[in-house]
Amino acid sequence: MGESIVAGLLDAQGGPGGTAVVEQRPDRARELKDRYQVRVVASPDDVVTGDTEVLIVAVKPHDVAAALAAVSESLPSGCVVVSVAAGVTTASLEDALPVGQPVVRAMPNTPALVGAGVTAICAGQHTTDDHLDVAEALMSAVGRVVRVPETQMDAVAAVSGSGPAYVYLVAEAMIEGGVRVGLPRDLATTLTQQTIAGAARLWDETEDHPGVLRERVTSPGGTTAAALHALESGGVRAAFLDAVVANRDRSVELGGG
Repeated sequence: MGESIVAGLLDAQGGPGGTAVVEQRPDRARELKDRYQVRVVASPDDVVTGDTEVLIVAVKPHDVAAALAAVSESLPSGCVVVSVAAGVTTASLEDALPVGQPVVRAMPNTPALVGAGVTAICAGQHTTDDHLDVAEALMSAVGRVVRVPETQMDAVAAVSGSGPAYVYLVAEAMIEGGVRVGLPRDLATTLTQQTIAGAARLWDETEDHPGVLRERVTSPGGTTAAALHALESGGVRAAFLDAVVANRDRSVELGGG
């Protein structure tokens, strides 16, 4: 996810500019430098200077505390700390930083890599609307941004944060279904990919409820009706509902309850 954000930002600003990436693994550092021509440094202390406006924390949830501890003493008071670590609350971020530090919790998803992501953001207790504006402008470089109360962030993770994985699972199943009824795998893959992309675009441009769009494809007694009956009989709708709830519960667990 960190790389997705970096790629989107660099594309939006037309080059590396003043962006720096912290990466301690030498092989990964070289890869990022070669791929994006961005400045790569070995320690967060090297990039937290007096004019740093935003610091993005894009590490695993269990590494957040250590990452913030490394920068807390040198962090400018007005710098907005934006965390994309799943399940880590704004309170946890604030506990690891100097009192009064503005923090923003963000939940992007992987389509951010191609500028088609969606990111939910919420504010910490010392974060003003101006700070949120900064975070929103930043994350807008990789897609749409919505503001939500923190009580909804675990639910956001369950829907959009992990949502691409659900879509890819459906895509895999559609491809395998195509192969089962006689299509070459490459053709089944092309048809599935374009169908999902086209359906998403149609929904986006019409803004109709998905139920309405589904009904337009479903003729009484037709092939689509038969297929949808098989899906409902297999409990697909209930399985997706359970998946979203399980995801939300795991996000809460990662955040310490």
